[in-house]
Amino acid sequence: MIADLPLWMLGLAALIVVLGVIVQTTTGMGFGLTAAPLLAMIDTHFVPIPIITLGIVTASLAAIKERRQVRLDEIGIALAGRLAGMLCAVAVLLVLPDKDSFAVLFSAGILFAVALSLAGIRLALTRGTLVSMGFVSGLMGTITAVGAPPMALIYQDVKADHARATLNAFFAIGAAVSLVGLIAIGRAHWSDAVLIAVLAPVMLVASYFAPRLNASVARRYRPVVLALSAVAAINLLFHAFFW
Repeated sequence: MIADLPLWMLGLAALIVVLGVIVQTTTGMGFGLTAAPLLAMIDTHFVPIPIITLGIVTASLAAIKERRQVRLDEIGIALAGRLAGMLCAVAVLLVLPDKDSFAVLFSAGILFAVALSLAGIRLALTRGTLVSMGFVSGLMGTITAVGAPPMALIYQDVKADHARATLNAFFAIGAAVSLVGLIAIGRAHWSDAVLIAVLAPVMLVASYFAPRLNASVARRYRPVVLALSAVAAINLLFHAFFW
């Protein structure tokens, strides 16, 4: 599988991972939305297991560096919703008949995530919104590796340090929950381990340098990231229906 990819595609995959790490580390979210659709356009084997696994490490490293700002009470409430969302997601994945069906569901999830990111909706930070958006995050994050947009609706008006650290910690644990669910239903394969091993060094180097960048760097290129994600999702839909 990976041996069939030309060198330039592997290089492009590495650059996409670097961009995803920068977005995740500086804003507390966005690795999946940045990397998943673009890598899936290169090869669908990149999603969801490899991206979820790399996302766990990226978010964990960022959260550890800002651990004093992490709000464990908020994470605990949101994780209850994330677990329920994961269980619903694995139930859906179990009944999908083929890879084309997964591609359609994956693409629809990405487009929904882009729409949420552009909607400008703001939700108050409450127990109810943490559970409900945690649920949506778990559902989307398990199927597509993109669970950030629902949580972003809650944390847009929260102090940057608090939001970034707490979201990184939430996604580190929440993505691990999704990974366990996917492994339990047999979605993990040795090819995933190979892809993770190839991209992990790039991810680790990017994680070391990313904290030196200001969050405005990621926000500046947000429209480009969202546009590329939407184009990638539409391309996958086209291939699923017509290729």
